[in-house]
Amino acid sequence: MNRVRVAGHGIRTIGRYKLRSALMMLGSLIGVSALTLVVSVGDGARQKVLTTVRQLFGSSSITVFSRGTELVSGPRADAARLTIDDIEAVAREVADVDAWDPQQFLPAASVRRGDRSTMARVVGASERSEHVWGRSVTRGVYFDVTAARGAARVALIGETAAASLFGTDDPLDAEILVGSVPVRVIGILAPLGTDVHGMDRDNEIMLPISTMMRRVMNVDTIALAKLLVKDPSRAGQAATVARQVLRQRHAIAAGQPDDFTLLTPVEIQQMVGRVESVLTLYLPLAGGVALLVGGLVAATLMLASVSARVAEIGLRRAVGARPADIAFQFLVETAVTVAAGGLGGIAVGILGAQAVASRLHLGSSISWKAVLLGLAVSAMAGLLAGVAPARRAAGLEPVDALR
Repeated sequence: MNRVRVAGHGIRTIGRYKLRSALMMLGSLIGVSALTLVVSVGDGARQKVLTTVRQLFGSSSITVFSRGTELVSGPRADAARLTIDDIEAVAREVADVDAWDPQQFLPAASVRRGDRSTMARVVGASERSEHVWGRSVTRGVYFDVTAARGAARVALIGETAAASLFGTDDPLDAEILVGSVPVRVIGILAPLGTDVHGMDRDNEIMLPISTMMRRVMNVDTIALAKLLVKDPSRAGQAATVARQVLRQRHAIAAGQPDDFTLLTPVEIQQMVGRVESVLTLYLPLAGGVALLVGGLVAATLMLASVSARVAEIGLRRAVGARPADIAFQFLVETAVTVAAGGLGGIAVGILGAQAVASRLHLGSSISWKAVLLGLAVSAMAGLLAGVAPARRAAGLEPVDALR
């Protein structure tokens, strides 16, 4: 028989068995959409991680955390004591240190302006923060050394926090309440978007470090500090000396663990490598498993279809259809059905990836690699899922099928 006619008959048969075809398409759609979604979002997240890490932890930075401090949840009550004097001592004794910035923060604090209020992350930093962390202001001015040392009642505000408190009004020179402390907005922070933790870094209020410690939190410790070294190749040696200085100042005996955490560029790269392995290996693997399940569903349904269509197969064999024609028909039915579901899955996956990217501020996350992979995998899954049903249908004898 003509293969084109056989293929056409197989495609028309798909429309006659609507429920079976719909279930096969659904299995393929779910698998391919999951694969497209995780690969696209994974690529976007990987780029976001690399961008954030480069911004927060460059190749020339050393970050010191008070033990118990976490970037997202903030310092715990039992955190060890890390002070500005400690970091000043490190800066004096480590010749490689070029600049440094201490920070204290509240992960969520009430901020009010008139009858409007919001919960925002409040950060206390020095006047060197603009240089050390690479974040400036788009309008207004950054606070200076006098404000940072004199507990001045001034603040910098992120765009999200500004929109929540001021709407379309201009926040510059306006007064807001951070907790119960009134401060005047003197600058609008440059936008950062969402970081790797899913936290909106534009929903922030930045205060001078002394204002944060004395007026808002009433503490004399800091949560962390970032040090920039002059030569990135000497960051490891600088970190070793910094650790020795801090251990000596904290009177930590030999053999006792540090009461602080110190991150070097080497450790940051190791952390990034682990994140990348998850995003580039395990997430696509999860999508592949979903696609495999969809292929198994398609193969199972087609095998059941062979059993239900024994009489049809016997009749076609009796009027001259060869085993190869029967096998080709069932292979076409399975491949076309699964591939059609795969095309729908790509569309659903792209829409889902765009929604997730918009939610997490990942930028454009459509991965053409994921689209091509989805097309190739769905076509291959359709062919493989059709092999067993096709062989079973081709193996039926006409006499047995018609009996």
